[in-house]
Amino acid sequence: MVEDSQVLTADMIAALRCPLCHQPLHRAVSLQCKSGHNFDVARQGYVHLGTGGRLPEGDTAAMVKAREEIQSEGLFAPLEDAVARHVPTLAPAGLIADLGAGTGRYLAHVLDQRPEAQGLAFDVSKPALRRAARAHPRMGAVLADTWGRLPLADGSIDVLLNVFAPRNGPEMRRILQPGGVLVVATPTGRHFAELREAAGLLDVDESKQDRLNATLKSFTKTGEQMVRWRLDLSEDRAERLIAMGPNAFHGLASTGPIVTTAEVAVSTWTGRPLPSRPADRGAGR
Repeated sequence: MVEDSQVLTADMIAALRCPLCHQPLHRAVSLQCKSGHNFDVARQGYVHLGTGGRLPEGDTAAMVKAREEIQSEGLFAPLEDAVARHVPTLAPAGLIADLGAGTGRYLAHVLDQRPEAQGLAFDVSKPALRRAARAHPRMGAVLADTWGRLPLADGSIDVLLNVFAPRNGPEMRRILQPGGVLVVATPTGRHFAELREAAGLLDVDESKQDRLNATLKSFTKTGEQMVRWRLDLSEDRAERLIAMGPNAFHGLASTGPIVTTAEVAVSTWTGRPLPSRPADRGAGR
């Protein structure tokens, strides 16, 4: 088991903020702020910074298990490589946050390519965070609702990742430092088209790109790459691919072995200037 002292470094903690009063956190027996709010690091290695009576539903243990198996078999390796290629070289101790990180696979691959960087994986799914906390020695894991105010200081993040995950544009802009980079991966309408047709899967929302642009109106797009690769799936792999996403909640037909094409748009963005206000960047960053 990865201990919290190995996962949450001083730089990571300096970037985090109390989700209740937004003050800096420091390490005591747990993480705590000057107001006395305490946040335990779970024995599985992640810190719980969620608030409110009911957090959004995260991925189930079965969905996370299927995703981890599919990813470990290399079925999404072309996308992992594409995301990593869009992350710039960072200054020592540069901090990368993955919002909706799931198992932490994409962030771990980026950290392998960027030995100068550290990473924070954010998700609301406890089964996913148990894996993310152990995905890389330079990665910390945080349970938080990425739809709400993120428990991070203003301008505390050098690079943001958002892969197949919800986007809170104003909060993403707030936590990204001036000159920082946002990397977004979204499926196109042709993503797994053959599999979706054969199994009766949910369609990719045709307005996804318009909604992405509207959500990221405080950012400027600086580039985009279309990543396309073929998957020759056995029946078992096809079933696990379906089981790792929202289609797992629907009654679906079995496909048998099938060949399908993955197609994902990987785009990069920089933040537009924000109105002047007192900085809240993490101490020591």
